[in-house]
Amino acid sequence: MAAVRALRNGLAMLLVCFFITGCGFHLKQASYLPEDLSTLQLTGDDQKSALYEQLKYELQRSQVKIDETDQVMHTGPVPELHLYKDSLSRQTLSLFSNGQVAQYELAYVVSYRLTRPGQEPYEQSFELYRNYQDDPNNSLAKSKELEIILSEMRKLATKRILRELSQL
Repeated sequence: MAAVRALRNGLAMLLVCFFITGCGFHLKQASYLPEDLSTLQLTGDDQKSALYEQLKYELQRSQVKIDETDQVMHTGPVPELHLYKDSLSRQTLSLFSNGQVAQYELAYVVSYRLTRPGQEPYEQSFELYRNYQDDPNNSLAKSKELEIILSEMRKLATKRILRELSQL
C-alpha cells in the first residue's frame, strides 16, 4: 500500500513538472550587479539601435537607475557603460546543387566599455554565432526568421553583458 502511494506521488510530481515546463515557465536568473553600478550613465555609438534599447530595458528591469547626466547630485561621478556599435556578418556554410546559398553562419559582434571612477576602464568584446538556413523560394518567411534570430541574439547579448557586469 505504501509503495503504491509513493509511486502515485512520484508520478503526480512528474506530471506537475511536465506541465510547468510545457507552458514555458522557467526561473528568472538573478543578475545582482555590484552596488556601485546601481546607477549608471548609459551611452552608445548608436543610441537608437535595438541592442541599446534592449540593454537599457534590461538594466532598468534589474533596478539600475539610468542617469541622464554625468553626475548624480552630491554623490560624485557615476560609472559609465558605453555600448559600441554592434555588427552582424554572415559566412556561407553550404550551397545548393544549383550554386545558391543554402546555409549561412551569422556572427553577431558586441563590444562595450565600463568606466568606473578611480579605476581602469573595463573593455569587453564577444561574438555570438547562429546557423541560418536560406531558402530562395520562400524569401519572405526567411527574412522574418532572420529578424527573429537577430532579436534572440540581441537578448542573449544583453543577458551576457549583465552577467559579466555582475561578476565584476
